[in-house]
Formats: sequence, C-alpha cells, structure tokens
Amino acid sequence: MKPLASILGLLAILFIALNGCEKKSDTKSTEELSFEIIEDQILATSCATTGCHASTADASYAQHGLVLSKGNAFSNLVGKMAKNQAAAALKLQLVKPFDADNSFLFHKISCQASHHGSSANFGSQMPLGGNYLTQGQVEFIKRWINAGATATEKSISVSVLKDSSACQQDITPLAVPAADKGFQMKIDLFDVPKNFEREVFYRVNTPNAASVYVNRIEMKGRSNSHHFVVYGFRNSTVLPQPNVLRDIRNLDGSLNLKTAGEMQNHIFFGGGTDVNSDVTLPPGVALKVDPMTPLDLNAHYFNKTNLLLKGENYVNFHTIPVSNVQFVAKTLDLNNLDISIPAGQRKTFSKTFTFTAVTRVVMLTSHFHRFGEKFNIKIAGGPRNGELVYTNTDWLHPFVKSFPTPIVLQPGEGLTSEVTYFNSSSKAVAFGLTSEDEMNIIFGYYY
Repeated sequence: MKPLASILGLLAILFIALNGCEKKSDTKSTEELSFEIIEDQILATSCATTGCHASTADASYAQHGLVLSKGNAFSNLVGKMAKNQAAAALKLQLVKPFDADNSFLFHKISCQASHHGSSANFGSQMPLGGNYLTQGQVEFIKRWINAGATATEKSISVSVLKDSSACQQDITPLAVPAADKGFQMKIDLFDVPKNFEREVFYRVNTPNAASVYVNRIEMKGRSNSHHFVVYGFRNSTVLPQPNVLRDIRNLDGSLNLKTAGEMQNHIFFGGGTDVNSDVTLPPGVALKVDPMTPLDLNAHYFNKTNLLLKGENYVNFHTIPVSNVQFVAKTLDLNNLDISIPAGQRKTFSKTFTFTAVTRVVMLTSHFHRFGEKFNIKIAGGPRNGELVYTNTDWLHPFVKSFPTPIVLQPGEGLTSEVTYFNSSSKAVAFGLTSEDEMNIIFGYYY
C-alpha cells in the first residue's frame, strides 16, 4: 500500500501545482489594463493605421480630427465631443463614461445600425473598408465604457474577445412612401466578393402613370458603400436592359467595356457619396419626373476583408402637388477629369464651368475621394467673381448646401471648383473609378 500512497500523494501535489498555475494565469490576465488591450489589440490594428486615425498627417484628419495612436487615444476619446454633424446636434461625446449607448465611438463600431434611431445619420460603420471589428472586440469596448472608461480599469474579462465573428451591420429598409406621396426604388441584396470593389448599375423605370414632381430624395445603404447615385439618361432611345445588375468591373478587376460605354449616356439625378442622405429642395422647387422615366441606380461598395459582404440600397422619391411647384429644377454635373497627385504631395486643382443662359443655383454638393482635404466652390465672373459659396472637408459625408435665395448667374458667368488633395500614399493618384483613385465633381440643382 505504501507505493500506492506515494503515487496518490504525488498526484495530489501535481494537481495542486497545475491548479495553482492556472489561477496564476487567470490573475495575470485580469491585471492587464482594459484600455491597453483596446489600444494594442483593436485600435492599433484596425483604426490607428496610415491614412485613417494614425496621426495629424493623415489625409482624412481634416475631416474627423481624431488621432487614435497609442498614448493619444485615451485623451482624444474620453469626454470629447463628437465632430459628426448629427452626433454634435445630439451633444454626444466620443466616449461618455458609464454610457456606451450615448457614446459616439460605440455607435460607429456597433453591429446594430438602428440602435441610435432611424433619424440620426452617423455615417458609415467603422473601421472603413470592410475591416470590421469582431463581435468580441465591440463588446469589450462597450463593457469598458459602461465600467467608467478609465485608464486604470482592468476587470473586463479577456474571454469576451474570443467571439471572432464579424460585426457587420444590417440595415432597416426605408418605409415606402404612400402612393400619393412618392415612390421607392431599390437594389436588393447582392454579393460583394472578398478583397474586391464592386460597382453595379441597375436600370428601372419609375412607376408613375402621370408626371410627378419630386422635391425630396431620401437614401439608405449598407456600410462600406463608396457612393449611391441615381442617374437619368440623355438619350432614352438607347437604354441598358432593365432589372439586371450590370458590373463596371469584371471579377479579374478589368473594366467592363459595355457598362463603361453605357455610363456616357448618364445625367445626374440625385445622390452622392453619403448613402444615408436626405435632401430636400427649397420650397416651390422640384424635379419633374415624366411617366415611366428610366433611371439607373448606381451602387459602389468596397470590401477589404476575406469575408463575403453584402450590398443593398434604397431610395425614396417624395413628391409634392403640381400646384406647389413654382420652378422646375434641373441637375448640375460638373466634372474635372484633369487631376494628378504625386505620391506624398499636396496639390490644388481648379476648373471653371460657365453657363450660356441665366442660371439660378438652388443646391450644391461635392464628390471626391479619401485623399481630398477641401472642396471649395466659387462664383466665376460678374460682380460676385471669386466669392466662396460652398466648402466641404469631409469626403465621406459631403455637405449639401441649399440656397433658398438662388445664386443667379448671368450668361458667361459660372462656378469654379477649387479642390485640394493630400496624397499620403506611396503611388501617384489620378482620376479614376475606384476608391483608390480620385474624383472632382460638383453636383447640384438649378432652374
């Protein structure tokens, strides 16, 4: 029996030793500061990257004003007011201690797009580009905020991070307007392959049997959308096939020449970079939509993950009675293709567009990509020559400016686009169709 007793004793000692090691490991994990885990395992890999939130030298810094690099993130987040226009109107802090639901950071990374209410436009889910945080990472940040968002917090269990499923937002579809108040068009769910930019066109006809007048365009789309634009056609006798998705790029990345050729027939009708927008023309001004008007819905998504993502877009056209219409609006689509920015350089490009008839501008917005720092629009010619009438510094959420008193331009006068870019990449950037290229477009309405 003595040998058996000895064996049992050794086993007991071994059990105690192993159990002690396990407890020691658990203790060590809880001694790591929660915010250090957030900095090292989340912000450093997904947010504080070159071109995004790494430093004040990032091209996008002028838009968000937020640096999340190690040693700076805590002081830049906790208790600081959000810059986003909708969040600022609600007086949201980036991180509000003890209150994740009222912290803008949590809204931007949350998997639930609708948790802040359908009326708030907080822009695209972050990180931008499909590099979604995991469910566990989002939950860890939420618990840290609700625990007080301190630099010394260390009680959040690291086991939360084990949930590695992607935190991809779904969207709540727009409600369809009443039949006498407008109509809806949409692009149903479609695949965005991994590590690919998919831009599609979808031709549909408006459902109205008689002419209607649209004075409000409301849009909604999924995260990682580069833009959603509605186009009309210059020549309605040459139209693409209806109700079929048409790609601008083949799966190997090459240009689909047929779709590219069809784009030459486009004329801007509505939309832009911000896929969650709601634009209303000034009172008495509306777009005339003839019966069964053909429109091309254009959605552009980019996916920089190894996951299969989804695209989905809605647009509501809200109408007003013809008796309320004083002026029929037309669309502005003023494009400067002559842009080229060398690597590591900042450059400004200007182009003037003149009009041959009296033009009354009632709304302006802009379209450029991630290297764009500032988009100015100035009056060209006449007594107001050089007057700045529009400025935008946020390429993701371009400012839409309405002019209840129109800008009146006489024949020979016009508008000048003055756009500054900072190319923080290692290669030259020129005009192009992907999110890695650049654009320079004035969109708007006039009569």
